[in-house]
Amino acid sequence: MTQLQTRPRDSAPTSTSDRARPDRVARPRKPIRWGRVGAWVVMGLIVLVTVFPFYWILRTALSSNGALYANATSLLPVDFTWNGFARVFGAQSVEDAIADGGSGAKLDFWRYLGNSVIVSTTVTICQVFFSSMAAYAFSRLVWRGRDLVFGFFLLSLMVPVIFTLLPNFLLVKQLGLIDTLLGIMLPSLFMTPFAIFFLRQFFLNVPKEVEEAALVDGASKIAIFFKVIVPMSVAPIATVGILTYMTSWNDYFWPLMVSYTDDSRVLTVALGAFKSQSPQGGPDWSGLMAATLVAALPMIVLFGVFAKRIVNNIGFNGIK
Repeated sequence: MTQLQTRPRDSAPTSTSDRARPDRVARPRKPIRWGRVGAWVVMGLIVLVTVFPFYWILRTALSSNGALYANATSLLPVDFTWNGFARVFGAQSVEDAIADGGSGAKLDFWRYLGNSVIVSTTVTICQVFFSSMAAYAFSRLVWRGRDLVFGFFLLSLMVPVIFTLLPNFLLVKQLGLIDTLLGIMLPSLFMTPFAIFFLRQFFLNVPKEVEEAALVDGASKIAIFFKVIVPMSVAPIATVGILTYMTSWNDYFWPLMVSYTDDSRVLTVALGAFKSQSPQGGPDWSGLMAATLVAALPMIVLFGVFAKRIVNNIGFNGIK
């Protein structure tokens, strides 16, 4: 009788965790880079210092003007209310404004906003047009004394704006343009040295072969500018336009000098209407901050949307 030999059973399969693994090599921890930590701390402080004023404006605008003096150090809105914005848009009566601790001053917001839009838009269109043409003449056209004239333009960048206020005021007064929107626009209506320099640096890098090909096809210098140079320079031209619009929108001192009535007053000058005395003996801070926030909001949005393009174009032209 044959004896059956049974094979010993294999031991149960080990689990995945029990399988043999190569010993892991203990990696040393990376040392803390204190330089990077310090850089992040400094960057955070810079962001805080930059953003905090905007938050404080919003906090003040959303507070009751009468309660601000009693809670001046509070980080949150005091007696939360939208009445500051209601006074800005003319939706609150004088009696209600005084009862709320406001000054009761009237702000024709929409008229001032329209004046600011008209002035900024007109200045931007004219300045971009004339500055781009001047930059084309300094970069692509050859004429006697070109570099000398361009040098004088660059020297004008060193002249403080305060030195030009009195001559400009006398000129506008002699032209009879005091207290008009045209008088506000005139000093910056045509061109600025910065815009010419900025666009000239870009135009210098446009390939000459493209311009020569257009000349062979019979195009004139004006046609080359509008059909070749401008389409190839949309980004820097748009950058100049955005910077010009923001500068014109935020201008305060010159419009203050030449505008005396509501018909020619822009928004930045009109914000002073809320500085009149309130029943508590101080300015209408809630209304003033609400008006400031509304006036600054378009520029904040505009720069937030186009900030990257502006920085890239300025850096690109600077390297060139």
